[in-house]
Amino acid sequence: MQPLHILLLILAYFGVLIFISYITGKSANNQTFFKANNSSPWYLVAFGMIGASLSGVTFISVPGWVEGDKMSYMQMVLGYVLGYAVIGLVLLPLYYRLNLTSIYTYLEGRFGRYSYKTGASFFLLSRTIGAAFRLFLVANVLQLILFDAYGIPFWVTVTITILLIWLYTFKGGIKTIVWTDTLQTLFMLIAVGVCIVMIKDEMQIDNLFSYVTDNSLSKTFFFDDVKAGNYFWKQFFSGAFISIVMTGLDQDMMQKNLTCRNLKDAQKNMFWFTIVLVIVNFFFLALGILLTDYATVNELNAHKDNLFPTIAMSGDLGIATSLFFLLGLIAAAYSSADSALTSLTTSFSIDILEIDKKDNEQEREKARKKIHVLFSFILVATILIFKYFIADESVIAKIFQFAGYTYGPLLGLYAFGLFTKLNIKDKLVPIICLMAPIITYIISFYSKEKFGFDFGFFVLILNGFLTFLGLLLISNNKQSKSAILPIIMSLLGFLRAILNGFEDWRAILFLILGFTWLSIIISRLKSKHNA
Repeated sequence: MQPLHILLLILAYFGVLIFISYITGKSANNQTFFKANNSSPWYLVAFGMIGASLSGVTFISVPGWVEGDKMSYMQMVLGYVLGYAVIGLVLLPLYYRLNLTSIYTYLEGRFGRYSYKTGASFFLLSRTIGAAFRLFLVANVLQLILFDAYGIPFWVTVTITILLIWLYTFKGGIKTIVWTDTLQTLFMLIAVGVCIVMIKDEMQIDNLFSYVTDNSLSKTFFFDDVKAGNYFWKQFFSGAFISIVMTGLDQDMMQKNLTCRNLKDAQKNMFWFTIVLVIVNFFFLALGILLTDYATVNELNAHKDNLFPTIAMSGDLGIATSLFFLLGLIAAAYSSADSALTSLTTSFSIDILEIDKKDNEQEREKARKKIHVLFSFILVATILIFKYFIADESVIAKIFQFAGYTYGPLLGLYAFGLFTKLNIKDKLVPIICLMAPIITYIISFYSKEKFGFDFGFFVLILNGFLTFLGLLLISNNKQSKSAILPIIMSLLGFLRAILNGFEDWRAILFLILGFTWLSIIISRLKSKHNA
């Protein structure tokens, strides 16, 4: 494709988004921006969440994983199913019962202001770095295939990118995003479908399903090496906890769910979203098999993250493939970026500045608009820091990875709040939430260096566990300290069971005894609390 064609495509695409924004932004106020006046159809939210879940990084990366890891990613996707069930049955009822705009308001009612501000701050940090990193990668692609041809510098590319997002979100906010995400998800799925059909025809495959399932790359379940990152139980439980934390405890993802008319609609949205997401991920991995085989047959030097873009943009599969790949990439990137900007604005407005407590509606709306502009500038600045001051992409990836550690304390805080009735020394919570990720990183690093054990996404569970332990230590009830030993016992049993593929009866016994002991202690503590 010529740069002019790409430019016209992008302009047309954003023209449609801005038109949707104009329609949905009429008579918009803060309630519209934050909660879409609780009027979103559940099926639109469910469909649009697929695009928000699959960022531009995922859109490019997942097909490229197949060459090295086969279809092992489906193990994590199956874990997502368990996690989304927990969100639908436990977290959504809590959020709707409390009628929350920001989900972190729960922490103030349960623990106090320090816990509340800590939880919200961790989200703001993580989401800012995460959104900037994803946009940085996509902006680099756009710079390479389009803006370099016109001599436009990178900083202008980034500024225009964020400006366009601001333009179609500043008025309608989450109400606009529910509709634009639906369109963006559609483009993304069409892109995958077109690429699959084109490669199928090019390789003259008669039965696509048989070709994929009979392929040596289609191996999905891995029970052999417990130390490997693709070991089944490690990926399954990681997937469950990742979905709970990065969806259920993430303002960005949950804000759309809270725009549904009622809890029943929100739960329908979550359950249907889960089913469709599993199917979509299967097709992404199936595409990965086709792309890998196509590259092998045609002797193309394209691997991992370069696999999908190289083949799609080569022109060998026709201009339609290039066109829809580019549309899919832009859709995937912006469907996660626009909701990130809106959720950052929401969290900072409600959690940090508490503008909802102001009496004057005009003042509240004025403050929200200023915050929206502020976070647009912050995203631009963060991306430019990645580009011009850090430069080394491996370092940037590590920063993004460390930002992910901020979700562990959120897991610990919510688990402690939901599963215990204990009160804590609220002022000490920031210290616990800072120490837990640092200790987690040290343990994870040395376990790989000294013992060859890769925690992988399991660091999230370890991080949440350490936060939970820390909260137990600063609880006001002295008897609660007696729960520390059975918690450690349960974790050790769980880890040993994971390491031995749940075939070690001693590990299972250790786990059962630990949980039983812990349940008895919690039951007694609840009884005394109620008394």
